[in-house]
Amino acid sequence: MSSTPRPRPTRSAEELNEQIRRLMLCSGGRLSEEQRKEYAGLVVEWAAAVRGGVLEAA
Repeated sequence: MSSTPRPRPTRSAEELNEQIRRLMLCSGGRLSEEQRKEYAGLVVEWAAAVRGGVLEAA
């Protein structure tokens, strides 16, 4: 296991959540292949931002 700290996300969980919502609204809930890839990346980034927020709170 590496002792190097992970880089913090550049966008907040709130910003990423809003971007995910916009993507879903604009697509009508049916994502194209390209949109699915964007969604997956956003979810990974959002999860990292949430974990970062939990660590800060602790």
